[in-house]
Amino acid sequence: MSLAFTDSNFETEVLNSNVPVLVDFYADWCGPCKMMAPVIDELSKEYEGRAKIGKLNVDQNGVTAQKYRVMSIPTLLLIKNGQVIDTIVGAVPKQHLEQKIKSAL
Repeated sequence: MSLAFTDSNFETEVLNSNVPVLVDFYADWCGPCKMMAPVIDELSKEYEGRAKIGKLNVDQNGVTAQKYRVMSIPTLLLIKNGQVIDTIVGAVPKQHLEQKIKSAL
């Protein structure tokens, strides 16, 4: 199961993480977001201990979504050492995300 990121835990869980973090900015009503959900869960299991992979609901956590200028969803940010190193917008194949994660490890 993927992690749940929020406005209140974002700094601790994401920005201060000692491993790369993939954050899926999503909403429950978003069709492409629903398509990405199983992929995010699979990656979370596969990279457990090597990377953090989780989701942030933009409707419930608008402060963080606004801070990172998330305009369309799904938007996935790859963050390492507190800095955004890659941005992926829209639904993409699992292999595409795997390549991004591997490059950050």
